[in-house]
Amino acid sequence: MDALLLARIQFAFTIGFHILFPMMTLGTSLVILISETLYLVKKEETYRRITDFLARLLALVFVVGAASGIVMEFSFGTNWSGYSRAVGDIFGPLLAAEGVIAFFLESVFIGVLIFGRGRVSPRVYWMAALLVFVGGHLSAFWILVANSWMQTPAGYELDAAGKIVLASFREAVFNPSTVVRLLHTVLASWVTCAILISGIAGYYVRKGLHGEVAKTLLKIGILLFAVTPLLQLGAAHAHAIQVIDTQPVKAAAMEGHFETARGADVYVLGYVDETAEKTYGLAIPKGLSFLYNFDVNSEIRGLADYPKQEWPPLNLVFQSYHLMVTLGMLFIAAGLLGAFLLWRGKLYTSKAYLFILPFLIPLPHIAHEAGWVTAEVGRQPWIIYGLMKTSEAASVVVSKAEILFSLTMFGLIYSLLLVMFIVLFLRIVKTGPAA
Repeated sequence: MDALLLARIQFAFTIGFHILFPMMTLGTSLVILISETLYLVKKEETYRRITDFLARLLALVFVVGAASGIVMEFSFGTNWSGYSRAVGDIFGPLLAAEGVIAFFLESVFIGVLIFGRGRVSPRVYWMAALLVFVGGHLSAFWILVANSWMQTPAGYELDAAGKIVLASFREAVFNPSTVVRLLHTVLASWVTCAILISGIAGYYVRKGLHGEVAKTLLKIGILLFAVTPLLQLGAAHAHAIQVIDTQPVKAAAMEGHFETARGADVYVLGYVDETAEKTYGLAIPKGLSFLYNFDVNSEIRGLADYPKQEWPPLNLVFQSYHLMVTLGMLFIAAGLLGAFLLWRGKLYTSKAYLFILPFLIPLPHIAHEAGWVTAEVGRQPWIIYGLMKTSEAASVVVSKAEILFSLTMFGLIYSLLLVMFIVLFLRIVKTGPAA
């Protein structure tokens, strides 16, 4: 195992841990804004208690997310100095914008949510909820701009020394994948929170805890659970089309598609044999061509059109993508079932459905981890698609032993953070939306 592989494992580990928390932050801030708006309009104590309960959860998630996220930015200057030197002119302003414009906005007004109840007017408190929501989503925007630029670079020029320099800030920010990836990621966070809220509230209702507050929280959660996976289906479809158009090698790996063809099949499940260049499994004839532009005879480019050294690890990308899609379909079915039970007036008495809800809470995290693997591993061997390979981006002076030591330390520290988070999270849930 060489230093490059260890550096990749370390970054994958740190970002894989960190992403758990922003994916809870955005959706939780949405529900807080909804409940506080209803409290401001209706003056009902139920909504105030929901806001205060979720604000405690949001504070915990935000703190652990911030602590785990700092490591990644430092790693650009340690393990990935080659990348930093090549794209600092572009990447630096994007990360600076995230910190100055978004992160501080969110962090300041989270403090108002935690400590401001009773100290500021209801309208100021609502404004704090709005600014936390806006700040969190602005933060996601700038982070996704940076990552999308790595996937579909635009607005750059190469100087005489081969360094990548900024030519158009607007084109770099709104590169071909920014908008669809932002929608896909934000909706994934909303789905995650809808299931989290529904799971917690479902547990309360099944156990007869917290009365009307629990039922109202469950109603909000189920309505979001019914709507957000359906919206995600549309956003995911648009994102898949963008990948086919701008990253055809990644798209072919996601679908296990080797030969360029019209009327390409889409696999529901299967296995990719990279050596034999064949995919085995259950496929829908001409399904991929139809999904691309609703024409069963449209042409889809295959892996065979590109050099093998530019192929990503095929089966890993294929399986992670299909796991994400499968879980997405499960969320649609479960959310619509909850909405049906709510419409029929049976949600609060459906013991089987309420029992299942808490067990769904980890599944969105598995889905977005699988999606992250699809996006990042599917881009390989490029760190900047078509411009710079990952092997060219690593620091040459950081040794294998140094990376292994830091990876071990991060493993221990993150394990401690995770245990702390779970203990405090369960303590907040156990206390519940108490008066």
